[in-house]
Amino acid sequence: MSDRHLRRSGDDYRDAFLELLPQGQAWPKHTMDSVLWQVCDGLCDYWGFVDSRAADLLEQESDPRITQELLPDWERNWGLPDPCYSAPQTIGERQRALVMRMTLLGAQSRQFYIDVAAEIGYSITITEYRPFMVGLDRCGDNRVYGDGSVPMFSPTWFWPYAPIINPNGEPVGDGELSEWPNYGLGPPENRFYWTVHVHKTSLTWFRVGAGGGQTGIDPHLRIGHAEDLECILQRWKPAHTEIIFDYSGLTPDDPTAGTP
Repeated sequence: MSDRHLRRSGDDYRDAFLELLPQGQAWPKHTMDSVLWQVCDGLCDYWGFVDSRAADLLEQESDPRITQELLPDWERNWGLPDPCYSAPQTIGERQRALVMRMTLLGAQSRQFYIDVAAEIGYSITITEYRPFMVGLDRCGDNRVYGDGSVPMFSPTWFWPYAPIINPNGEPVGDGELSEWPNYGLGPPENRFYWTVHVHKTSLTWFRVGAGGGQTGIDPHLRIGHAEDLECILQRWKPAHTEIIFDYSGLTPDDPTAGTP
């Protein structure tokens, strides 16, 4: 059960205030048409408004997932807005960015970067590389076909039980030809490169209600490009690595297909 603030209306404050007044005929506090009662009713109605606003602050503004009025204060304390976001964000996007910043546990795994991209509206996969290694690789076409197991692992590539993926960085399907497991002949620095395949761009539709847009300010649809994704991944990538961003996997029905 959620912890809700006990709200008191202006009528509650009026009744409590009237009970504190002296007794007697000079104090007609139980007669609604008396001047005393009406004055107390009008004055205490303000305190009912103050009580309601305080409850709003305790119930809504103290929760970063739904805060609106104090959202700029939350952002200032958590180092937001992120400089990677050059375009204006909706209230809902700012709330999600705040929650992600507060709950983020850093990592350097493939899944960590995939999850970060999903948080900001992108679908990505990742391909990692290594140079040709004598004793592990062979000359010629060293790709393999999927055997139906997803994911499929190989004990002969990179390290024991390395995942076998397709050119989009996804688990290779049954009968599907895998990606080349390395760059082929090349410098050992090849192992410090990895490719981020962007499959879906961010589409932000206008929404009403809490966490939605603002009428007259936010457009009906905002098509996000991957500048923010590239900025964030470049900042959080291992310092000794370089990222190659691949947009060739965007689906034809994507409004920004082919637009990096």
